[in-house]
Amino acid sequence: MSSATIETRMRECQQRIERVLDGLLPAAATVPQRLHAAMRYSVLGGGKRLRPILVYLTGEALGVDAAVLDAPAAAVELIHAYSLVHDDLPAMDDDDLRRGRPTTHRAFDEATAILTGDALQVLAFDVLAHATAPQGLAGAHLQMIRVLAQASGTAGMAGGQALDLAAVGRHLDLQSLEEMHRRKTGALIGASVAMAAACAPALAPRLREALDDYARDVGLAFQIQDDILDVEGSTADLGKQAGADAARSKPTYASLLGLEGAKARAQALKIRACERVAPLGENARNLAALAAYVVDRRA
Repeated sequence: MSSATIETRMRECQQRIERVLDGLLPAAATVPQRLHAAMRYSVLGGGKRLRPILVYLTGEALGVDAAVLDAPAAAVELIHAYSLVHDDLPAMDDDDLRRGRPTTHRAFDEATAILTGDALQVLAFDVLAHATAPQGLAGAHLQMIRVLAQASGTAGMAGGQALDLAAVGRHLDLQSLEEMHRRKTGALIGASVAMAAACAPALAPRLREALDDYARDVGLAFQIQDDILDVEGSTADLGKQAGADAARSKPTYASLLGLEGAKARAQALKIRACERVAPLGENARNLAALAAYVVDRRA
């Protein structure tokens, strides 16, 4: 599949999730207006939408109706958006720019940004809890709630962020660096695939395991490419401050392995991710193409 084809499919998924998120978020005119405006600003401000795309493409590969996937796709993006709002705060990464715009705490204020993250996190689970379960999928929503909660907590994203903050100014070996990023970045990417798989209860265990392995490889490859782009990319292309990791003395794949070593590691993960989903046959062509896109992207 050509990059143009996967990019077209990605845009279709992006357009779908934008409509879903717009309908789920409270109207900015509804009390409390400032908080609701900040929530909409934080979520609808662009972005790759990689996690919802993974939900849709995984479900597509398994024959799951897209309407069933709207709730998990929205929920994982709401969790991701909340994490970005909180990560950007002065107490964390203290960033001024996100997706080419002022970060939420700069556009509004710190207190509103904290509440925005809190509200987005709660909304994610509300979306999953209240989604209509199609016939035969009564247990899927509980499973998706469990998956997303685990991926968001100390064993996943929040724990990874804690490790990331503790690593500033320190040297990490490769195993420690990968453990940090498998939690901070990889956990939600894994949850995206796992939630879609939960909507296919008849899926063979070996294929479910293959999808989990695929998600782990894609999640790590995504982070490695992020580290590379932080060195090679521009602020205009990235929509956030380039060179921020080095400025904060953060350990990265580029600093540990060198740029060429990091690129080789990302390419190896891309190849392995494609091999993971090969048992799904032609149905997995978009998942394989997405793994290639993640590594070859320039922003």
